[in-house]
Amino acid sequence: MALQLWETLKEAIVAYTGLSPPTFFTLLALILALYYVVSGLFPSSDHRHNTASRDLEPQMEPLRPPVQIGEVTEDDLKAYDGTDPEKPLLMAIKGQIYDVSQSRMFYGPGGPYALFAGKDASRALAKMSFEEKDLTGDISGLGPFELEALQDWEYKFMGKYVKVGTVTKTVPVTEPESTAEPSESTPHDESSKPTEDDGPSESAAAKNDETPSKVDADKE
Repeated sequence: MALQLWETLKEAIVAYTGLSPPTFFTLLALILALYYVVSGLFPSSDHRHNTASRDLEPQMEPLRPPVQIGEVTEDDLKAYDGTDPEKPLLMAIKGQIYDVSQSRMFYGPGGPYALFAGKDASRALAKMSFEEKDLTGDISGLGPFELEALQDWEYKFMGKYVKVGTVTKTVPVTEPESTAEPSESTPHDESSKPTEDDGPSESAAAKNDETPSKVDADKE
């Protein structure tokens, strides 16, 4: 059986190549040896890729762990828009602040969503708007579909990013208006004050009337 296969193979080699079987196998061995020699002179693409990756590793800084910042105002949140490499890249949805530093290619400077960084962009995300007037956390007046889209964004951020704080709304303080009316000074009623021109009082007059009658009684 094996002998028949060998005879068939020799006939095929002679028929298709015109070479004798020993010449064919010798030539095949030389080609393989030449291939291995040449391939050893040039590094493979995988080797070049691994070398390039190792060269880039020292240049890529590892991400810093998220830092809790607590409650901040909208003005304070603007400082975390990615322009300062020493600060994390933050973004807020519905008053909740998330650290999106791991997606700096999207939300960092030059990214497609860079204008959302350092802001509460709830309204803009709900409306998928890039207008400056929509870069706010005010979601009043939104329709049901827009609120549903905003909810999807919030679920996405909750599952992917770490919450690091909340946005506090600043309420302007106004001084209360004074409701107290100035009291009017009551003029002093001089009529109630006794004067020197007034005559003796009625009690004094009555006393004087009683005195003569008492004297008369003593005389009797």
